[in-house]
Amino acid sequence: MPSFYVLRTGSAWRYLPKGYPPWPTVYGWYRRWQRTGVWQQIHDELRARLRVRSGKQRQPTAGIVDSQSVKVADQAGVRGDDAGKKVSGRKRHLLVDTLGLVLLACVTPANVQDRDAARTLLARLAGRFSRLVLIWADGGYGGQLVGWLWGLRRWRKIQLVIVPRLGGNRFVVLPKRWIVERTWAWLVKWRRLRCDYEQRLDHSEAFLYIAMLNVLSRRLARKK
Repeated sequence: MPSFYVLRTGSAWRYLPKGYPPWPTVYGWYRRWQRTGVWQQIHDELRARLRVRSGKQRQPTAGIVDSQSVKVADQAGVRGDDAGKKVSGRKRHLLVDTLGLVLLACVTPANVQDRDAARTLLARLAGRFSRLVLIWADGGYGGQLVGWLWGLRRWRKIQLVIVPRLGGNRFVVLPKRWIVERTWAWLVKWRRLRCDYEQRLDHSEAFLYIAMLNVLSRRLARKK
């Protein structure tokens, strides 16, 4: 698939090998599927099938939310400065299940606080994941976000649990939080995701789903 090639190699669309259709055609279909949500629909179906194969229900009851700041390449598009991590670029926000599979993705400028971006991310829960009742997060998602989530009647059943940092400056594996860190490790194996090369935020989000599509399809292709 051309999108997998672009993700794996970090190549620009116009440098697709000759074995693929002309790059404007390929990019046009990628763009059309991004606008209509096809990438996410395929991703969601494969995720549900993998969960069932792993002995889980199609929909999760618990998730973990986290963010990752990445630099932006020299192209047009919105960006910001993450003063805490000293990164000028964008933030990727993920909600994953207890297997580390992506439930929702959101990309913002890096200067957006985690708890503010989480409102945008969690707002996308509307009409989805009706069984979700528990979300783990780190301290960056505390404060007003907990009250905001409780104030929304349709999400009042969801409990946001803040996992405190342990060990001071020492590295300590946090309960449940390590799951989403493993997901980040899966994603950065794709060269195009090591830096944000997209002009549009929605394109950045689409590539997160496409990368996970490859992870899901490979696991489903394995024999039980």
